[in-house]
Amino acid sequence: QVQLVESGGGLVQAGGSLRLSCVVSGRTLTSFAMGWFRQAPGKEREFVATDNWRTYYADSVKGRFTISRDNAKNTVYLQMNSLKIEDTAVYYCAAPSRRIGFKIITDENEYDYWGQGTQVTVSS
Repeated sequence: QVQLVESGGGLVQAGGSLRLSCVVSGRTLTSFAMGWFRQAPGKEREFVATDNWRTYYADSVKGRFTISRDNAKNTVYLQMNSLKIEDTAVYYCAAPSRRIGFKIITDENEYDYWGQGTQVTVSS
């Protein structure tokens, strides 16, 4: 059974940084795409970043967020710098159930496994 567990969320002032972690169990990370999404109160869940042999970011976080992975630890990270109030949301990591080659996927419907989410709150 594949499980994803996020951690690292919290309360931070605008301009600050946080690093989220997502530990994957039940299968290897190697050669699988991974993604980060977020959902703000009253809004739809939205794509943030993905890593599948190369990285790709939503325009709203480009230059501030960095997705990375440590395959040996089966862990994916999201380093978030220069945080803004509008980054406040529950952040989810996600993974597809199959290898997808070099494809970049930003549609949440193409991800099959999800973590429980971790809250990130950015204050002024």
